[in-house]
Amino acid sequence: MARQHQEFLQESGQGVSDDLSGEDIFSDDRPDPAAPGGSILFALPGSLVDWDPRRALVGQYPDGVVDMVLDPEDPWGFACVRRQINLGVDPKQALADYETTQGPAVAWVVRVCLENYTLTVKGLFPGASELLEDLCRAGLTLWGLSATTRQLIESVSEVLSPLSALKGVLISSQEHLDLSDSLFYRLALRRFAISPRHTIFVDADPEHVAMADRLGMEGIIAHDISSLRRLLRQRGIAC
Repeated sequence: MARQHQEFLQESGQGVSDDLSGEDIFSDDRPDPAAPGGSILFALPGSLVDWDPRRALVGQYPDGVVDMVLDPEDPWGFACVRRQINLGVDPKQALADYETTQGPAVAWVVRVCLENYTLTVKGLFPGASELLEDLCRAGLTLWGLSATTRQLIESVSEVLSPLSALKGVLISSQEHLDLSDSLFYRLALRRFAISPRHTIFVDADPEHVAMADRLGMEGIIAHDISSLRRLLRQRGIAC
């Protein structure tokens, strides 16, 4: 893994229960000692990373098969296996469990998708690297909340190297939590020692943004970098 990219990965040295025990640290408007200029917490891959699961299967199978397996609305499609792996289940075990319920034919397509999974990460969205630099110059401290595995991040570390601008990242497979669970957000606030009152959360998923709002953060729904810049400027951030 690239040397500068090691800073992108946040080691999970404590158990989740230890991190979340007791009362929340911050309850007023004093500046955060960990991020005196304020924080931005990015959901990954939802806000900065250009990710397309179809790239793992296009050319391998007809479009109809790819559409069926990757249908995000299908609770028994590839999304089911991906969520298990992102929660820390061994990929071989997740695939074996999937095959027992869905059969070997569909499971083989999922296997091919997993084998080609690094192809799903294209890199950062256009303009993301420059935005991260501008936000750092503006005095913001940047963090990440990643629904993925450490292994995938390491395997694509070269194309994700600009994410070294993030001071810390929590990875779902290491914490056994994902972005559908409010504990993942609370853990990030605790682990990074940042206040929700001074934190902006960014994602393309409205449900995730709503969860961050309920925890006291200011959520932003952004589908591209230009709209994200505009929304941040509306909040007085020079970027």
